[in-house]
Amino acid sequence: MNSLARSMSRQADDVDLYRRVRAAMPRLAVGLSPEDLAAQAMPDASPGKWHLAHTSWFFEAMILASEPDYEPVDPRFQQMFNSYYEALGPRVARQDRGLMTRPSLDDVMAYRTEIDRRMADRLGQGLTAGADRYLFTLGLHHDQQHQELFVMDLLALMAKSPLDPVAYSVEPRLGALEPAKGGVEVFEGGLVQIGHEGPGFAFDNEGPAHRVWLEPFGLARDLVTNGEWIAFIEDGGYQRPEFWLADGWATVKAEGWTAPLYWRADPVGWTTMSLTGRVAVDPAAPVRHVSAYEADAFATWAGKRLPTEAEWEHAATNRAEAFSNLFGEVWQHCASDYAPYPGFRPTEGTAAEYNGKFMASQRVLRGSCFATPPGHARDTYRNFFYPYQRWAFMGLRLAEDAASPGAARDEDADTALFRAELLEGLRQPQKRASPKWFYDAEGSRLFEDITRVAEYYPTRQEAALLKAMAPELTARFGDNAVLVEFGSGASEKTRILLDAAPNLAAYVPIDISPDALGEAAKSISADYPNLEVAPVVGDFLNLPALPELGRGRRVGFFPGSTIGNLDREAAVEFLKVARERLDKGSLFILGVDLAKDPAVLVAAYDDAEGVTAAFNKNLLVRANRELGADFDLDAFDHVALWNPQESRMEMHLRSATDQRVRIGEETVDFMAGETIHTESSRKYREDSVRELAEAAGWSVALFQAGPAPSVAIAVLEA
Repeated sequence: MNSLARSMSRQADDVDLYRRVRAAMPRLAVGLSPEDLAAQAMPDASPGKWHLAHTSWFFEAMILASEPDYEPVDPRFQQMFNSYYEALGPRVARQDRGLMTRPSLDDVMAYRTEIDRRMADRLGQGLTAGADRYLFTLGLHHDQQHQELFVMDLLALMAKSPLDPVAYSVEPRLGALEPAKGGVEVFEGGLVQIGHEGPGFAFDNEGPAHRVWLEPFGLARDLVTNGEWIAFIEDGGYQRPEFWLADGWATVKAEGWTAPLYWRADPVGWTTMSLTGRVAVDPAAPVRHVSAYEADAFATWAGKRLPTEAEWEHAATNRAEAFSNLFGEVWQHCASDYAPYPGFRPTEGTAAEYNGKFMASQRVLRGSCFATPPGHARDTYRNFFYPYQRWAFMGLRLAEDAASPGAARDEDADTALFRAELLEGLRQPQKRASPKWFYDAEGSRLFEDITRVAEYYPTRQEAALLKAMAPELTARFGDNAVLVEFGSGASEKTRILLDAAPNLAAYVPIDISPDALGEAAKSISADYPNLEVAPVVGDFLNLPALPELGRGRRVGFFPGSTIGNLDREAAVEFLKVARERLDKGSLFILGVDLAKDPAVLVAAYDDAEGVTAAFNKNLLVRANRELGADFDLDAFDHVALWNPQESRMEMHLRSATDQRVRIGEETVDFMAGETIHTESSRKYREDSVRELAEAAGWSVALFQAGPAPSVAIAVLEA
């Protein structure tokens, strides 16, 4: 190809690229009314019509107007659609952009069309000077920035309406949310290089490349979720000043913040305003619309911190595959102030005002969001907002300090036990893990979700049976009884008995998860103020001594068919120890699932929504987070099996490939198809329940089965 042909090809490519980028924002405006595009939600946002005009003004002011004797399309537009360029003359104040009813939307679109025609002509002549080519590329990326701003400003406007209007039938995004990977990725630190250098476009604030010293650190593989944020709210996150920076706390009090922007506590639960209207908050989705102040407070509450932008960039550049949703979901808050890099020089000419003038009192965000156009994100990209702003698509992933390589691990007793038991189980011929390690706060939440899926009948059937039997059951308690629940979880079924036993003196929930236990005890105390609640952190398979409450009859409560998780020997031992702890004259209310059609059973443990699969895999998520493991969640499949010989359902995690997993300093090898047996759930008949109880020294005073799919309640007497 000769030089003329190459030049013409380059010019045609420029025109094609320009038209493709410029076509995106009008597509975003399709279906929106002129009123939607003219109004301004707040001073920080701009009307859609203004975005459509300003991005055209940028090309006119930066490129076309540099030509000798250039005649503007409309001289008045030079003031109306200038954003913040002091060197280009007066402009309409940002907060007044929504007051400009004229030019009309039709006039703005005609202006765009004319600028696009002139730019195509200019590009057809060829851009050969380096400065011109940089301004052209800068203009394209500037247009893409405003495509994102168009969407987030539109959402801010829609959220102002009590009608909760729908802007789009489907959220305008590039790709689907990536599944969580779990755990923390650890980096050794040292002297690293960050910042842009070499070929390829970058904004001036992304350079120059320079060296930064990093101490060892860990970065969460996943973004903070709505479910985690709800836990922060429920723990008084917006009422407890100890979590907040001084300016952040002042903002919380002044603005009355109680949740992320657009969230609302409705009778059905938390809802949020989205581009598709008001929707229920998805606990599994990454949290959005939180300010830097809120992100910092959450990190403090979680015992972590926000990453510096150097940590984030080093992780993204060197190990991007270790993380989920590093790009394309939410911009991620960093602990770094927006300041110039060493040796920073702004772009020469009018574009010098693009970034540098804002390097004061703002905070850096990294990554990109679902509304970021394709080709716009980079590892070195530095987005920035004031720490109180939260209408952008902003979220966070947590960081933490890490021990230097070879440093001794300082673990609490529960973590050390988790590590020891998991490693012991994974070294068995049939790899196994105790189901008790399912139940951290997230595992408890997921189990509660399981109880609500269509296929999982045991919780619904048992709750209905308990309600029907509650008067008969509680009549056996007597006055001032003490109810002791083993493996209490969220204590939901307990309320059925509490409501039917007004003379109950005390409630003793026992659970291995301090977080879940604390939340449940707090909720029960609030709803039953005359009841003494004495939570006990412990493993019901290694029962601690019970509080000496010194009142009436003690009543054990073990619902949820949890007895089925134990083999016969362990079940007998548990019931023996429970009888000893509860003492003479006690009762024990035992819930069991009954044997039935295997198809019904398998469906209950492998629901179509995948909630049980997520619950099973949460064991690996927890190991990654707490034990420094590197389980790849995508490399394990959830499997539910019916074992007729043992009359039990089994849950397994099956390795999809030959692989080696690191757990701290230890490694475990898996062959493709090999499984970790994580849980068994034995299904009983009345005769097998009676035999089990009698072997443990109890007698069965009552056995009652419910309607199909049947579960049963047994009342045991010491």
